[in-house]
Amino acid sequence: QVQVVESGGGLVQPGGSLRLSCAASGIIFRIITVGWYRQAPGKQRELVARLTSDGRTNYADSVKGRFTISRDNAKNTVYLQMNSLKPEDTAVYYCNTHPSIGAYWGQGTQVTVSS
Repeated sequence: QVQVVESGGGLVQPGGSLRLSCAASGIIFRIITVGWYRQAPGKQRELVARLTSDGRTNYADSVKGRFTISRDNAKNTVYLQMNSLKPEDTAVYYCNTHPSIGAYWGQGTQVTVSS
């Protein structure tokens, strides 16, 4: 059984930083493509970053240069370092495989960027 748990969200002022973590059981992140997704109120869930098994990364244009996806193979954990946060980054953030698998969605972690 796969279980995905996201953490690290919170309230941060514009320009601030957060690091999100995604830990999973039943998935080995180093052998798959993993993505960080977000869903803002009233909007569809979108992919913001992805990391392939061979270390290649891709980012949505809206976060390029500000967000960094990484992986700790020993801990089987994926991270999303978010810098220079903007109010429009406010959303619930999730990790999943890419392409996503419905059964793997976790509860997500709320990120709120506000002064």
